Amino acid sequence: MDTLLILTVLVVICALAFDFINGFHDTANAIATAVSTKALKPRQAILLASIMNFLGAMTFTGVAQTITKDIVDPFTLPNGSVVILAALIAAIAWNLITWYYAIPSSSSHAIIGAIAGAAIAAAGVHSLNYKGFIKILEALVISPIIAFVIGYIVYSIFKIFFKNFNLTKTNKNFRLFQVFTAALQSYTHGTNDAQKAMGIITMALIANNYHTSTDIPFWVQLACATAMGLGTSIGGWKIIKTVGGQIMKIRPVNGVAADLSSSIVIFGATFIHLPVSTTHVISSSILGVGASHRVKGVKWGTAKRMLITWVITLPISASLAALCYYVLDLIL
Repeated sequence: MDTLLILTVLVVICALAFDFINGFHDTANAIATAVSTKALKPRQAILLASIMNFLGAMTFTGVAQTITKDIVDPFTLPNGSVVILAALIAAIAWNLITWYYAIPSSSSHAIIGAIAGAAIAAAGVHSLNYKGFIKILEALVISPIIAFVIGYIVYSIFKIFFKNFNLTKTNKNFRLFQVFTAALQSYTHGTNDAQKAMGIITMALIANNYHTSTDIPFWVQLACATAMGLGTSIGGWKIIKTVGGQIMKIRPVNGVAADLSSSIVIFGATFIHLPVSTTHVISSSILGVGASHRVKGVKWGTAKRMLITWVITLPISASLAALCYYVLDLIL
């Protein structure tokens, strides 16, 4: 069998594995508030998230095209399939490590950092598409800040509007509404996160001359949506407990505010074709809601630990990917 074909098949398998792992790694973020407030039982929430993630992944491809062309140029990247394979191995390894230790790390930071690290190892810093790469980094940095602000504002509006309502009755009604917001958040998660694997596979197809444009083939979109949906069905209960309960004590009204805020940010990013970290956005919206509710009620120690993990993810995944590239380049 042709070496390029073998490498392409390996990339497709690893990309789908990354998407699958992303599904159970990041599912927790999308449904954590709904489970924590008992709006949904864990298995109900995971089933809902699976369906909505699949539907979201089948709706858009703009983010996938950004991943395909804005980090590196797949048409000119030397040894492209090895670069992409090394990036996937590194990102998968980091995701599994953080999942095992129940740390809500960012799959987006992991794969973007890994692609950059492997590309630099293969062809130097100049192999990066500076303009596109900086645009992606800006989106990753700014989106959590926006999510925090929107979360703070949305919950502040809720407090004003519902200040004369019975809290118990309000929370009961919001628990029902939270089923809808959990579905919405899972859908927006699919519109952004599943597309990263689509972009990676398309990069490999272009690099190995099996595809001639940055348009995403339908079979790639369907395969990635399915992998994300199946991964979501397994779920990530460890991270649900971290995101849903260790940042702040979440009531239904808090959960709805956080879900709405993060959905707005994620869908907005998808609409303008920018990849964001759904982990960062969701956790930051919860922090914003918590700060609006009661600053002292936020468990800032947990937030600090999460922030440190987020900051180190990109350089660690880049370094791991560079190491993987050197090893693969010696073997292949």
